[in-house]
Amino acid sequence: MYLNCKTYFSYRWGTFSTSQLVEAAGQAGATSLALTNINNTSDIWSFVKLAQQAGIKPVAGVEFRNQDKLCYVMLAKNNEGFAKINRFLSQHLVNKQAFPDLPEMDQDVYIIYPFAHGLPDHLEANAFIGIQATEINKLFGVDMKRYGQKMVILQPVTFQNKTYYELHQFLRAIDKNEIISKLQPGDIAGKHEFFVAAGRLIAAFKDYPLLVSNTFQLLDACSIQMDFKIDKNKKIFTASKEDDYELLVKLTYEGMEKRYGKNNVKAGLRVAQELKVISDLNFVTYFLIAQNIVQEASYRGYYHVGRGSGANSIVAYCLRITDVDPIELDLYFERFLNSSRTSPPDFDLDFSWQDRDDMIDYVFKRYGKEHVALLGMFSTFQGSSAIRELGKVLGLPKMEIDGLVEGQFHSGDKNHEKIKMLAPLMLDFPNHLSIHPGGMLICEEPIFGYTALDLPPKGFRITQIDMVVAEDIGLYKFDILSQRGLGHIREAIDIVKQTRGIDVDIHAIEKFKKDPKLAENIRSGNTIGCFYIESPAMRQLLKKLRCEDYLRLVAASSIIRPGVGQSGMMQQYIYRFNNPGKFEYLHPVMEELLQETYGIMVYQEDVIKVCIHFAGMSGEDADILRRGMSGKFRSKQEMERVSESFHQGARSLCRPEPIITEVWRQISSFAGYSFSKAHSASYAVESYQSLFLKSYYPVEFMVAVINNFGGFYSRELYFHELAKTGVKVHGPCINHSVHLTSIVRGEVYVGFIHVKGLEKKTIDSLLDNRAKNGRYIDLQDFVDRTHITEEQLYLLVKVGGLGFTGIPKRELLIQGSFVCRPVDKRFSGMDNLFGEQKKTFKLPSLEQTMIEDRIQELEILEFPLGNIFEIVDADVKQFPLARDLEGHINQQVTCLGYLICTKYAVTKKDKRTMKFGSWLDASGAWLDTVHFPDSNAMYPFKGRGFYQFTGKVVMEFGVITIVVETMQKIGIKSVD
Repeated sequence: MYLNCKTYFSYRWGTFSTSQLVEAAGQAGATSLALTNINNTSDIWSFVKLAQQAGIKPVAGVEFRNQDKLCYVMLAKNNEGFAKINRFLSQHLVNKQAFPDLPEMDQDVYIIYPFAHGLPDHLEANAFIGIQATEINKLFGVDMKRYGQKMVILQPVTFQNKTYYELHQFLRAIDKNEIISKLQPGDIAGKHEFFVAAGRLIAAFKDYPLLVSNTFQLLDACSIQMDFKIDKNKKIFTASKEDDYELLVKLTYEGMEKRYGKNNVKAGLRVAQELKVISDLNFVTYFLIAQNIVQEASYRGYYHVGRGSGANSIVAYCLRITDVDPIELDLYFERFLNSSRTSPPDFDLDFSWQDRDDMIDYVFKRYGKEHVALLGMFSTFQGSSAIRELGKVLGLPKMEIDGLVEGQFHSGDKNHEKIKMLAPLMLDFPNHLSIHPGGMLICEEPIFGYTALDLPPKGFRITQIDMVVAEDIGLYKFDILSQRGLGHIREAIDIVKQTRGIDVDIHAIEKFKKDPKLAENIRSGNTIGCFYIESPAMRQLLKKLRCEDYLRLVAASSIIRPGVGQSGMMQQYIYRFNNPGKFEYLHPVMEELLQETYGIMVYQEDVIKVCIHFAGMSGEDADILRRGMSGKFRSKQEMERVSESFHQGARSLCRPEPIITEVWRQISSFAGYSFSKAHSASYAVESYQSLFLKSYYPVEFMVAVINNFGGFYSRELYFHELAKTGVKVHGPCINHSVHLTSIVRGEVYVGFIHVKGLEKKTIDSLLDNRAKNGRYIDLQDFVDRTHITEEQLYLLVKVGGLGFTGIPKRELLIQGSFVCRPVDKRFSGMDNLFGEQKKTFKLPSLEQTMIEDRIQELEILEFPLGNIFEIVDADVKQFPLARDLEGHINQQVTCLGYLICTKYAVTKKDKRTMKFGSWLDASGAWLDTVHFPDSNAMYPFKGRGFYQFTGKVVMEFGVITIVVETMQKIGIKSVD
C-alpha cells in the first residue's frame, strides 16, 4: 500500500533513517514498500537489504520534483527499470535540466502522476494516477469507468509523528535559508504524510476497492534484486582473464628484474606467492588497471606516489605502483590481501593537485563514462551544525547561537528549548551530497544499474551512493588523490630542468637513503617545506630520535600521529629509544612481537599482531579492528563486539587483568588515526624525495613550495627559508616578474600573485604587453602601454615594482598621479601614435626609509623582503639567540622572537588550555616555547608579530625549549 516513502536522503525533507523507515513499515503491517526519495537513490541498496531482512518486499523508485513542485513518482518494474530511472535522473541532474511534465519511459518503469495535476486525456500503459487519502472526496464526479483502472493509492510517508513533522518544517526552512515563520504551505509536506496502518488505509478507500487492488497489483509487478556477494567491478583488462593473468605475470617479472636484479630468490618466491593469491581472489584486473594509471601518468610526465596498504605488495612494487620495498621493511602481503579479508584491497594513488584532474579525466575516457564515476559521500548534520542551523532559522543573533553551541541554554526560553529538543533528532542526518576525496568506481556493467549520478562544481560525475554502500554491493574503489607535496616535487624538478638543464631522477630512493647530506638534514630538523616532516612537532621528534635513516623515519612518520601521541606511547617510544635496557616490556608477548618498536604499538600491523597473539583473536576480527582504526566501523555495536572478543580472548589466555586493560587502552587510542607500516613507509619515501631536492636544489625547491601554496607554514616563512639559501630575492618587478615566483638568471623575483589587491586583468595586460613589445623603459612608458589605473600603479610602486628606474618610491607615486590621466576610450589603442612628448618633473629628493619599505611589504605582500627584525622596536643585541641557549639549561632567560605559529593543546588532568609556540630569532634560527595553562591565560598570544618572553630553558633528548613564564608583545619602530 505504500508507494511513496522517503528517508532523510530526501535532503532537508524526510526524517526517517533507512532502518527506521523499514521498522515503521513493519509495525504498520506493510508487506511491500517502495522507497521513493526526492531526486535520489542513495540508500536504495541499504533499503533492499533491510527490507528483505524484515520480510518486506522492497520496491525501488524516485519522487521527481522541480524544486518544490511534485512532478511524478517512478517505480522500477525490475532492475532494468531501476537502471533506466537512474539514467533519466542522472541526465537531468548532470545537465541541470528541469524534469519534463511527461517523461518518456518504456514498460520497465511505472509512472504515477499526482491527482492534483488533473486527469489527462490519455495515459500510457505504464502510467497511473495517484490518489491520496485526503483527496478521496474529490473523486466524486470522476468517470471511474474511464480512469478507475489507472488509479492507485499514493500515501506519502515523510515523517514519524508530530514531533518529526515539526523537525521537517525546520529542515525546510534550513533548505530555503528562511526564518521558519516565513514558510509557505507549498514549501512543506502535508501533516498527514506518516505511516497509516494498512487496515485503516484500506478502510479509507472502502468505496473504491478497485484502487486498493490496483495498488497491490502494481506492487506485485515490481521487484528489485541484488546479489551483494558478486564482484561488480571491471572484470577484464585485455581480451580474457587468461590474457590478463599472463600480462600481469610478464609485467611483474620484468619489474622484479629492474628492482632486484636477476636471480633474487627471496623476491622471486614472494612474487610467485602473491601472484597466486591475486589470481585466486580475482584481483588481476584491479592490479592491471592501477598499473595502467601510473604508466599513463609516467608517460605524461606526472609524478605520483602509491601509498596505503597496497605498498605491502611486492607485485605493486615491481609494477612501480609504489616505491616501498616490502622485503626491506618486512611488510606482509596479507595486511593488503588475504583469503579471509572481508573488504576489497585499496591502492591510494597520489598525484600533484595540478595533475590529478587530468588523470581522473583519463580514467573516464579510458574505461568509458558509462562505467566510471567518482564516489560520492554525505555531509551530515552534527551537534554544532544542527544547533547553528536551527538557531539561524529561528532568527537568533550569532552571539546567542555561539553560546548555544557552547551549551549555554537558558531554561524557560522557548527557542532554546526548541533547539535543545530538535538538534539531537537531526544528528547524522545527511545534509547534502559531496565528493569523496579520491574514490573512483570502474564497473563492468553501466553504473546506472547501481546508482544515479550528479555533477558538482568540480566537473566530474559523482555517484549518489557512498563508499560503504559501494563496498556492500561489490564495488571497490580506486583512490586517485591530490597532494600539494607532490606539486612541490614536480615543479621543483621542472625548474631544475629549466634553469640548470639537469634531469632529476626522483625515484632513486636507495641513493637518497644512503646520502649523508640528507641524513644530516633529517637529524638536525632542516626540513622546512618537505612533505610530512616540516611541522614543529615533527622536527622536534626527528631531533629527539636522532633520525638519520629510512627505518627510523618510517617509525617517526607513524608515532607523530594523534593516536600514538594521545595514548602517551609517543613519549614512551622516545624514552625507550634513548634509554635502551632501562625499561620493562608490558608483557612477554609484547616483547616478542614488538622488539623493533621497543614494545610500543606504532603501526596498524602491530595492533593486529597483538590482537591475534596476545588476545587470541581471529584474523577476521583483527581485520575488522584494523578497519575500525581507519574510521570504518559501521556501528558502535560492531566496536563493542570486537572489544568483547578481545577481552574474552585475553582472559582465556590468562593474561593479567590490569595488563589487558592497558593493552586495550593503547589499542583503542589508535581509532581513526594510526597508519599501516606500508603507509608510513610511503610517506617516508616522499619525505626523502622532497628532502633530496631541498638539499641539492634549495632555491628551486623553495620556489616550487611557494608556487604550490601548500605546506604547514605561511608563505612568509617559505620566503624566509628561500632567503636563507643566499639567493638574491627581488620584489615584484614589472620587467622580470611573472604571475608566479620565478628564477631569472640565478636570482628570484616574487610573483605578481602575491601583490594583495593587484587585479588579474592588470597582471595579464602587463605581461601581454611586455611579451609583445619588450621591457618597459620607465614610468611613463609603462602607463602609456598598459593604461594602468592609479590605484593599481600605486600597489606596484609601493612593493618596488619600478625600482629599476632608480627613482625613489615617493617620487614615483607623485609622478604617477600626473601620468595616470583618464584615458579616452576612443584612442586607448593608439599608444603615442603621434610621438607625444613625455612629461618631465623636477621634484625635491623624496627618499623612503627602510622601515617604510618593510611596513609596505608587510601590508601588500604580507611578508618582508628583508630581515623583519630591522623594524622591531627593541635592541636585538640585548637578547640571547637560539644558538646561545645550550649554555643556559635550567636557567631563566629573556628572548625576543617573531611568531611563526602556535599549537593548541588541552591538559589531560584538568582539561585546561595550553599552547606551544614556534618563533624565529634575530639570526633567523628557530625558538620553541611551551605555555602552560597559567602562563597562557595570563600572557596570551595576540596575533602575529614580535614578542619578548621570559622563561626557563629546558632540554629533553637534545631538544631545547623555553617554558614561558611571562610574555609581552613588542611593537615596530615608528616612521620618522
